[in-house]
Amino acid sequence: MIPLVTAAGLTKKYGDLVAVAGIAFEIHEGECFGFLGPNGAGKTTTVRMIHCVSPVTSGTLTVGGLPAGIDNRALKMMTGVIPQEINLDNDLTVQENLVVFARFFDIGRKEARARIAELLRFVELEAKSGSKISELSTGMKRRLLIARALINRPRLIVADEPTTGLDPQARHLIWQRLRQLKSQGTTLVLTTQYMEEAQQLCDRIVVMYQGKILKEGIPAKLVEDEIGREVVEIRIPPEEDGKVLAELSAFPCTHERVGDTLYFYCRDGHALMRKLIELDLPNTLNRPATLEDVFLKLTGRSLHE
Repeated sequence: MIPLVTAAGLTKKYGDLVAVAGIAFEIHEGECFGFLGPNGAGKTTTVRMIHCVSPVTSGTLTVGGLPAGIDNRALKMMTGVIPQEINLDNDLTVQENLVVFARFFDIGRKEARARIAELLRFVELEAKSGSKISELSTGMKRRLLIARALINRPRLIVADEPTTGLDPQARHLIWQRLRQLKSQGTTLVLTTQYMEEAQQLCDRIVVMYQGKILKEGIPAKLVEDEIGREVVEIRIPPEEDGKVLAELSAFPCTHERVGDTLYFYCRDGHALMRKLIELDLPNTLNRPATLEDVFLKLTGRSLHE
């Protein structure tokens, strides 16, 4: 596959603070590539460099073969951005917000009208065309941000936490729209803290922590390699760990204690669960392994401020 975005030794510093620490990655044409990480991991800083609003401190970053830089108008013309913050103009209607944005890309009035009508249908906001922004729900505003990002028919879309604060119905609608764009050949770059979102949308992901990339790969394969297929949770006091681990030593699982829970990572947790039933242990759970397990294993389970 052809890389659309290539980074090598990519570094971003704010004074003495290193926000991105010499990372390397490739984003292929037509894929959805996700940056996962806790707050402060460097993922938003990285995508801000990709869409040319934050200068690179050192290393190389190219998009479509061109060096990324805040003055590179050619790259901005081929990129659409769905920002984390809702930065619509509250004094304008839905239609007027899109008209103003179309002017930034020198799109003619007739062409802009046609594109806006098409995009409002795409995000299911035709009925809200004349509404003020204050009259929209949060989900509608997020959908309008998608329409705005598409006004220039971008080759690359950067979506920074695109479903933050949305209810499940609105989130699923936005996922459908983003998948539809990818199916049409658009390249998507996604930052998210929602593990389900990454699994729903991403062909490949990187997990970032403290400005570095810890792991890169296909979500399902990362789960298989790092965790296994199933997780068994046992909620018992730490002083009982020795006895329980001795009883379960024959099972080919890895384990860790976190807080009030003993976690076992297995390829098949059913046999382990049968043994736990024999031991009459309360508060046990057997579930499929998820990307969230990978995320927590790599970045830790404590809060990161």
